[in-house]
Amino acid sequence: MALNPPPLKDVFHLSPPRDRPSPAFPLGLGEAGVHEVCEASHGDFAALTGFALAARTRSSGPVVWIRQASLKQAHGTLLRAGCREVTADLPPSLDITPRKLAEALWATEEAIRSGVAALVVAELEDADFTASRRLALAASRHGVPVLLLMPHTRDGATAANARWRLSPRPSSPNRFDPHAPGALRWKAVLERSRQAPHMAGHAFDLELDDETLSLRVVSGLATDPAETRPPRSQDRIGPAGFRQSA
Repeated sequence: MALNPPPLKDVFHLSPPRDRPSPAFPLGLGEAGVHEVCEASHGDFAALTGFALAARTRSSGPVVWIRQASLKQAHGTLLRAGCREVTADLPPSLDITPRKLAEALWATEEAIRSGVAALVVAELEDADFTASRRLALAASRHGVPVLLLMPHTRDGATAANARWRLSPRPSSPNRFDPHAPGALRWKAVLERSRQAPHMAGHAFDLELDDETLSLRVVSGLATDPAETRPPRSQDRIGPAGFRQSA
């Protein structure tokens, strides 16, 4: 008697889900749960993309990348050639561009429930507490990490595991050429955290290791509170090449 074939979700779920976020930095970002990564100011969206790719946990499973149409129009699409600067093993991905926010939220939840994605990345204009709660419950139930990339206007309550406020930083000095850029750097402020509420408000200076293409905390700023002053114009220098015009 012929055996029934296994469900598609069991065939394509290529990596075991992680149920609990890691207690170490970056607190499970890209590994477990829902994390919001928001611009510190307008124009930082390319930095969000690079940070999300560098911070994600390496896995052989596919990525579902959902990009709300308005954000695609404002910031462009993912440039694969630029992705090689931050990750050497970007897995196959399915790109979806819903027109409305409600459609993007629905697509994000369906991608989590599909059992196919090893990671879901969603670029959303906003998400109220109810919507973020639905995503958090789905991510926990199905063991799929979720990254929400959101503009600088994002604020208010959220059910996500954490909210990060990200900005690009000047690159590190180049040891071979003082006039050339060095390793990519970002500043990530942990704005909210359900796992580590005592760390809320702390800033992390991060650098991309060129050899391992992994993030590391530099300058010993992991325990320093975030600065309250707005970024200066010279601080707007940062990683580019991750986005292309729509």
